[in-house]
Amino acid sequence: MPVTKSAGGPQGTVDLKLDLRSPPKSAKKMQNKDSSFWDGRPSESPGLEKTKGITAFQTLVHLVKGNMGTGILGLPLAVKNAGILMGPLSLLAMGFIACHCMHILVRCAQRFCHRLNKPFMDYGDTVMHGLEASPSAWLRTHAHWGRNIVSFFLIVTQLGFCCVYIVFLADNLKQVVEAVNGTTSNCHYNETVFLTPTMDSRLYMLSFLPFLVLLVLIRNLRVLTVFSLLANISMLVSLIIITQYIVQEIPDPSRLPLIASWKTYPLFFGTAIFSFESIGVVLPLENKMKDARHFPAILSLGMSIITALYIGIGSLGYLRFGNDIKASITLNLPNCWLYQSVKLLYVVGILCTYALQFYVPAEIIIPFATSQVSKRWALLLDLSIRLAMVCLTCTLAILIPRLDLVLSLVGSVSSSALALIIPPLLEITTYYSEGMSPLTIAKDALISILGFVGFVVGTYQALDELILSGQALNFSNSTVFIQ
Repeated sequence: MPVTKSAGGPQGTVDLKLDLRSPPKSAKKMQNKDSSFWDGRPSESPGLEKTKGITAFQTLVHLVKGNMGTGILGLPLAVKNAGILMGPLSLLAMGFIACHCMHILVRCAQRFCHRLNKPFMDYGDTVMHGLEASPSAWLRTHAHWGRNIVSFFLIVTQLGFCCVYIVFLADNLKQVVEAVNGTTSNCHYNETVFLTPTMDSRLYMLSFLPFLVLLVLIRNLRVLTVFSLLANISMLVSLIIITQYIVQEIPDPSRLPLIASWKTYPLFFGTAIFSFESIGVVLPLENKMKDARHFPAILSLGMSIITALYIGIGSLGYLRFGNDIKASITLNLPNCWLYQSVKLLYVVGILCTYALQFYVPAEIIIPFATSQVSKRWALLLDLSIRLAMVCLTCTLAILIPRLDLVLSLVGSVSSSALALIIPPLLEITTYYSEGMSPLTIAKDALISILGFVGFVVGTYQALDELILSGQALNFSNSTVFIQ
């Protein structure tokens, strides 16, 4: 069943198409009607030409907007894990490599579109056709595995986002509730506040569960666009207020280490690549453009802006708060209503975005499951799977309550595979039979090895930290106000 999703929520747009079964005609009509806002692409019929599209400026806005989410709020802690010098330099290098991998994906997709006379090629299909073009007979025989692997990592990524959102919601709401009695209107003089004890963070996570269940029951994409708009507005306002605060008073940076311990660097890698996970946005945006010839330049410009923004927020946040920086920079904001409202705005934005991120794994799993039963039980099975999946994300969030480690784990496991490991290998399988320079092959192999090392080491370090944290009740995100 073709499934396409493109959302302006946190961590970018994801475009996915999965042919697990052939949907009925009514489903195709419904999808074509509802998904026009999300993918903006013409019919799969090769004979149709694109008559509408978005401008270069609109493409740039969508690309930048697609990267704004919880990941950017965790970058100051990521810079702490790398060092005030190593962190920004590593973000610059990762931004360059991520942008290069996006260009690789676009080139390979364009090549197969021309060869197969198709107007659009998504990530999974591009990988599948890349394996079909490889010189290895075994890879050609198992080419469909490529699409399934991409689909698997997209499911892991999106459900990981959902787990991160639940932890983020609980941490920020808990902090607001605990400090409500001491919150003032004076943001320049922040007195020491004795927090009012409230529920455990895990109980806050459970309290969000009924709202999340109601949100994931919304299956109409046009209704979800309203939540997407609300999320974007609330998070944009929050980022502006956060930025103006952290630039006001920056202490002497000489006390901060230039290079942090090598043991914490893998945590930096996982959080950083989690933030750069927007490779799914490039193909639908490229297809939307009125003149796709300008897309490579727009992609480079957009990734430059994103990288500069990430370096700025990460570095300034660490400079401002130093070793006291928390898993989300919102947890370091003063105890006044202006900055408490920032947390509430971001809570609203992330809550609205949960349904958008949940949509992709739901539309991969549910159509396949409902195709195995009669129409009589299809709706019941659909609702049951949605309920089970949202409960799964909530359960995982409760079991892994440290936001910084969840960010690093999700980034290391799935984001590194989608953003760094697969695209270089795709370029080799696509162009190897036509002749590639040894330098290009070495470059692609190096990027994939870098991604794989980050995948293994980052995952190990995050899991090790999670095991060490064990059953601790005092999380790293606990709210503490000091004078």
